[in-house]
Amino acid sequence: MSVTRHRTDRATGKRTREMVYLITDLSASEAAPEMLGRYARGHWGVENKIHYVRDVTFGEDASRIRSGHGPQNASTLRPVTMNYLRTMGSSIADAKRRIALSSHKAPLDLFGVPTDLRLC
Repeated sequence: MSVTRHRTDRATGKRTREMVYLITDLSASEAAPEMLGRYARGHWGVENKIHYVRDVTFGEDASRIRSGHGPQNASTLRPVTMNYLRTMGSSIADAKRRIALSSHKAPLDLFGVPTDLRLC
């Protein structure tokens, strides 16, 4: 089934139209256009809420972390950071700006962890 999507770039006002094809294991009687539209919009909701933030705000695609446990650690810390920043304000970008402008001695200050902790 094909779907025509319309998009308007808010910054430039430019409108684009794109035809995409949906692949599904649903039969023709099960794949009502309204239901397929909900699935497609749901997919883009996830894309906008999670992947866009990871790619644009955190620069995940441009990350140079490639060796050892670094990629796994970064992949674990990004969603933790996203969730923490979402609790701080209206948007992740606003929270990042506020943190960047505040004074702190160590990254753990953000979470209220004392810097004088000593590991045994």
